Amino acid sequence: MAGTIDKVFEIADKIAEKLDYSVVDAELKKEGKEKVLRIYIDAQGGAGLDECEKFSRAFDEEFDKLDIIKEAYMLEVSSPGVDRVLKTEREFKHYIGRKVEIKLYKAIEGMKEFSAVLMGYEDNTVRVTAENKEIKIPVSQAVYIKLYFRMNE
Repeated sequence: MAGTIDKVFEIADKIAEKLDYSVVDAELKKEGKEKVLRIYIDAQGGAGLDECEKFSRAFDEEFDKLDIIKEAYMLEVSSPGVDRVLKTEREFKHYIGRKVEIKLYKAIEGMKEFSAVLMGYEDNTVRVTAENKEIKIPVSQAVYIKLYFRMNE
């Protein structure tokens, strides 16, 4: 399945580049009796229904020609969502410069739950700026790291 996802990213990235979108993540999962290929995209100002539909049509046309997934599957294209927990290198690198919410298993620099600006990602460690300090946090020490979102902010 890893080879399949690599091919999905290869095709999806080319289509995203043409549309001026970014592919944030992709997964192929068995859900119940169905296989679901889910691709998460982002666009300048966010990815809404129109962007997802446009991407889905372009991807589906190209991907089906190659017949990479032999069994029946459903294609879902979605935006990452405001409450999405970041988990892949691709996601962390995509959101560098954005504000994130972090909850740790154990406090680092006296902080256990805080918001920060994501400054970098390397070797499963994020580099963030919080309270005027730069902090390195191994992803394994975080309960979650997700995009910061507050209504009316």
